[in-house]
Amino acid sequence: MHLRGILRRALNWAIRLGLLSRNVAALARPPRLERHEIEPFTPDEARSFLTAIEGDRLEGLYIAALFSGLRQGELLGLRWQDVDLEAQELRVVHALQRFDGKLRLVPPKTARSRRSVSLPPLVVDALRRDKARQLEDRLLAGSRWVESGLVYTTRWGTPIEPRDATRSFKRLLARAQLREIRFHDLRHSCATLLLVQGVAPRVVMEMLGHSQISVTMNTYSHVLPALQRDAAQRLEALLRPS
Repeated sequence: MHLRGILRRALNWAIRLGLLSRNVAALARPPRLERHEIEPFTPDEARSFLTAIEGDRLEGLYIAALFSGLRQGELLGLRWQDVDLEAQELRVVHALQRFDGKLRLVPPKTARSRRSVSLPPLVVDALRRDKARQLEDRLLAGSRWVESGLVYTTRWGTPIEPRDATRSFKRLLARAQLREIRFHDLRHSCATLLLVQGVAPRVVMEMLGHSQISVTMNTYSHVLPALQRDAAQRLEALLRPS
């Protein structure tokens, strides 16, 4: 029998025996998950953002987030051995998370999150620059260098604290006088812009590592009206008498 069913029967018997006056479990309310409103970049904002991050130490991280749709933890946990620059793709194998007070590489969020993602040339070029920069950091750090195998590291080779990446992102937005969004909205921006461009939702689902297509469509339901208008216009153009 399912554990929940066993507990329910035990509570009912306790009530019958007078040990409990009422089923307190039935009165308990499960915690509500906080859902943040999605605030993706518009195309113009995305272009301004790409201009603003030029030369920033974390430029490659931001470019990868915007063009690949990876979660922040997936990006910060990305290892060079999981990147194939020649094939222009990467594999999501780990995510960087704080666990028991330490930054650790943990399995991705879901089974679907373990995936391969194709990369546009812009991201590949950024990764090549990051590799060169990391070599310079290693030489400057000397014996203080800590080899982690990660793509995105501090000047000493250690993992980047997610909170620090978020703070740097916020400061950059402020300096560029761009609308403040969450780091996670770079992922939402990637998905939204792809859908608006007519990329199949199934492809977007695979890129983001969603468990089901319904998750993708429910998350980006704000895009549906534009997609429906575009579909209606295309159908009319196809069937309009010449």
